[in-house]
Amino acid sequence: MDALDGGARDGRRPAILALTPGGLETGRRLRAAVLPGAEILARHGDGGNDAAPLQDVGATVRSLFAAGRPIIGICAAAILVRTLAPVLGDKAAEPPVLAVAEDGSGVVPLLGGHRGANALAERIAGSLGGVAAVTTAGDRRLGVALDAPPRGWRLADAAPYKRVAARLIAGEAVRLEGSLPWLETAELNRDPTAPLSIVATDHEMPPDPDRLVYHPASLALGIGCERGCPAEEVEALVRETFRSTDLAEASVAGVFSLDLKEDEPALIALAGRLGVPLRVFDAARLEAETPRLATPSEAVFREVGCHGVAEAAALAAAGPGGVLAVPKRKSRGATCAIARAPAPIDPRAVGRARGSLAIVGTGPGTPLWRTPEAEAAVARATDLVGYGLYLDLLGAAAEGKIRHVLPLGAEEDRARLALDLAAAGRQVALVSSGDPGIYAMATLVYELLDKAGREDWRRVAVSTLPGISALQAAAARVGAPLGHDFCTISLSDLLTPWPVIEKRLAAAGQGDFVVALYNPVSRRRTAQLGRAREILLAHRPPETPVVLGRDLGRPGEQVAVTTLGALSADRVDMLTVVLIGASTTRRVEGRHGRTMVYTPRGYADKPTSRLKSNSGETVS
Repeated sequence: MDALDGGARDGRRPAILALTPGGLETGRRLRAAVLPGAEILARHGDGGNDAAPLQDVGATVRSLFAAGRPIIGICAAAILVRTLAPVLGDKAAEPPVLAVAEDGSGVVPLLGGHRGANALAERIAGSLGGVAAVTTAGDRRLGVALDAPPRGWRLADAAPYKRVAARLIAGEAVRLEGSLPWLETAELNRDPTAPLSIVATDHEMPPDPDRLVYHPASLALGIGCERGCPAEEVEALVRETFRSTDLAEASVAGVFSLDLKEDEPALIALAGRLGVPLRVFDAARLEAETPRLATPSEAVFREVGCHGVAEAAALAAAGPGGVLAVPKRKSRGATCAIARAPAPIDPRAVGRARGSLAIVGTGPGTPLWRTPEAEAAVARATDLVGYGLYLDLLGAAAEGKIRHVLPLGAEEDRARLALDLAAAGRQVALVSSGDPGIYAMATLVYELLDKAGREDWRRVAVSTLPGISALQAAAARVGAPLGHDFCTISLSDLLTPWPVIEKRLAAAGQGDFVVALYNPVSRRRTAQLGRAREILLAHRPPETPVVLGRDLGRPGEQVAVTTLGALSADRVDMLTVVLIGASTTRRVEGRHGRTMVYTPRGYADKPTSRLKSNSGETVS
């Protein structure tokens, strides 16, 4: 169930499908009470700003399922069953799928019962005053899902599960060994002499068909290494350490180290192989563990400010009650140590994660133009940084996040704040409209990383996630004006001298490019668009088609087609992108008054080309 809390921390944002107006209201109640980060898709009528339109139910459900996103359909269970039946495969990999009655009176977990669906059904039913129809035998008879232990526990071998669970459901006695607090209230027939057993241990155990073994995440793996130490060397050291001590890798709660190592590729690779987080501490926190170290080092202290990294990080993660289970072991360029905590370690509560900064493009406006990659980054983020309008465009996706709103003109402040938050271990999404790499925030972030000299910034995991640009959106609305070579030019002279802009306009005109003009006018800049028009008119006729796309993807969207000769600044503002055709760009008046614009690439001029005329006749 943890994967669903707060709108899917793993980035797989739950989707609530509302097929009726009543279902939409129930979906809103459900999101507000249970899943604040979920996305609502509404089929009937206008769902408003808090819901995306649901057009093809079947295709949408299958797409969500393939992406691993939890699905809550406020509809008949049969709709989801028939839709997903052809694509069902590995039950261990399927996301939760639930059907909820329109009035909330019934909740049925259809798929992924032990991947969160059963628990989510209980929460939804409790919130809406309905009944959860959980049918999983183990859950109903034993009161616990033995194949889905709680956070901090791992089932060592799933092979004996079905056999053991069937015998327990039949009432056979079982012997419990070790500390298993999550089974205290389970309806088990306990007998300390029973041949059937459930064991808790942080050691490896041989397979046994009459035994379920659970590993608590109570081991903290501390790692130190030289800069650039090969990942293979670190992994070999760790593997040999676990092999020689008979400890279970499955009991590792996390990889822990000094904050200077948070971007070390070998440590990141090790954490990925073990399937655990990498968490780091500053030197002062590790130095506080010096009295408990088995092998303190003055040389290490002189180098990084603490008397040990591997042992100190392991002990810091294990907490005051932890003990050093394996003192420091060394390879040529790495060290490792293992500490044991008295209970499972929650790595989210110790040290800090490596910070991340996702520079996200949300597209021009509508959520339909937002990529799944961008949605996942926003869902994972703890903090959102951006201009207020851009954050508002995220709608419900921004709920539950810390918002940092800075005004237009404060772009550098935005980028610095985002990097500072990420350097402090936060998971940050710096939000731009359109594509963040086109006249937006990505360039500024990378320029700061290049020139600011901040080593803490350079340790942040930075990624750029593309979005639908305004020029793409405007082109798509009218046909294919970007069908041949094109370029983009910003008419803002705040950062680029106007003579340079004029030179680029002249070059674009001479090269006969389709030209997309960004930042065409502002309150203080009204003459530049007219000058751009004059420059381009020297290279193409007044009849050249021009597309004006304003507020694209939003309720106030306007798309108009005019000509280069008639282009004027009074029809344009900073929310408008202007696409000026090349000499070959064509305007076509279609059916029902629709105007289409395209720029041919020359297919019709090829000797082998055979195109059909409007009458259907094939012509060469």
